[in-house]
Amino acid sequence: MGVFFMITHDYIIVGGGLAGLAFAQYCRKNNRTFLLFEDASQNASLIAGGLYNPVVLKRFTSIWNAQEQLQNAHDFYQELSADLQSTLDYPLPLYRVLHSVEEQNNWFAAADKPALSTFLATPLVHNAHSFIEAPFHLGSVANCGYVDTKMVLQQFHQRLEKEEVLIRETFNYGDIALEEAGVTYHEIRAKHIVFAEGFGLSQNPFFHTLPLDGTKGELLVIRAPELKLDAIYKSGVFIFPLGNDLYKVGATYDWQDKTDRPTPAAREELIQGLKSFIKIDFEVVAHYAGVRPTVKDRRPLVGTHPLHSSVHILNGMGTRGVLLAPSMAKALFESLERGIPLDPHVDIRRFKHFYANPYRN
Repeated sequence: MGVFFMITHDYIIVGGGLAGLAFAQYCRKNNRTFLLFEDASQNASLIAGGLYNPVVLKRFTSIWNAQEQLQNAHDFYQELSADLQSTLDYPLPLYRVLHSVEEQNNWFAAADKPALSTFLATPLVHNAHSFIEAPFHLGSVANCGYVDTKMVLQQFHQRLEKEEVLIRETFNYGDIALEEAGVTYHEIRAKHIVFAEGFGLSQNPFFHTLPLDGTKGELLVIRAPELKLDAIYKSGVFIFPLGNDLYKVGATYDWQDKTDRPTPAAREELIQGLKSFIKIDFEVVAHYAGVRPTVKDRRPLVGTHPLHSSVHILNGMGTRGVLLAPSMAKALFESLERGIPLDPHVDIRRFKHFYANPYRN
């Protein structure tokens, strides 16, 4: 006979970034109880650019499951905005600066593809700003915008604090006790534990052998009173308006440095990238850095540990966390609560070596 196990919560959630937040919100909507641990050790969601768009603008290709991701994200942020009584989602047109006749031709070819015709507009847009260099015109992308991730996290964490379900402390893996009916952690008992720690996964003893490869990103906030942009512009870097003459500029990609310290080299890279197509004076007022949780096959890490049925992962949102987090949190929640199978493209079962020996380095 097994040991009697008193369930006091449905879930423990470890990590308070966009992924953990989204899973917590699905719990709230479906009357599932939870506690969320957050120690602010991972800041990728907090300082993220927050942009969303359905197209890989470097290659003019559609992102994976673009329509589904957009719909889930739209529904999620709309409900969250109403719940928190704040504006969180800012739809904006996006213009891709085209640099040659060849890029123009590639744009037209991409716009004819069924997966992209909804998003890529033709004809091209003629640049109306004298301070933007775009001699080959602009490509217009639909269904774009940005989410104020800092506002989302701050207000959602405040809501969870009022509900007394947010624990601001570092989670200690060594204090987990796995039982047949769930997990215990100190005096907390739960049916499931969901790890949504971003790049912090590298220290997680249950999942650290999965191929998470953090990518450092840096961005700037600039002040440019003469700029007066009301859209997102993308060339070598992106720029979009925040209001009050402030603009966000990003982002860099560094696969070696795994720290969240801003660097002079990245600052200069962003400044030069902006100056390559924006000819106007500006002032840098902030510089941020964080490590994105990226995966080599560019798909999230979602699923259940092969040896522990109550231990789960929600991670690897990479550079598209704003779009992916709502869809992936929903997928994991429905998998656990309703038995709906995960998409094989995101299920960690795709890593056969991990399922054969999850603790092998």
